[in-house]
Amino acid sequence: MTEGHTITIEQGDRHIRVVHGDHVLAETDRALVLRETGCPVRYYIPAEDVRLDLLTPSDTHTYCPFKGTASYWSLPGAADLVWAYPDPKPDVAAIKNHLCFYEVTVSPA
Repeated sequence: MTEGHTITIEQGDRHIRVVHGDHVLAETDRALVLRETGCPVRYYIPAEDVRLDLLTPSDTHTYCPFKGTASYWSLPGAADLVWAYPDPKPDVAAIKNHLCFYEVTVSPA
């Protein structure tokens, strides 16, 4: 990590639901909560709790010096709606096989 930059990952205790249009894309009580300096809190959802059958892999890839290279998935009319780090850096290895959405609904704990 760079001086002053931190990432923490912990097991969440809230119900997370992702809806786009008429489709529930993900729903879980097993999300990981990732907090990163300068970024909003993100919920990483286990792949088995995501409706991957509704998503199409994108050609988009981005690189984060702290997490690694991200791959993206889209819906018609919603490009790059979700991302994951298939081979995350060792400090954030817990997010492997988890996906993250820009917009989620978080139920109270």
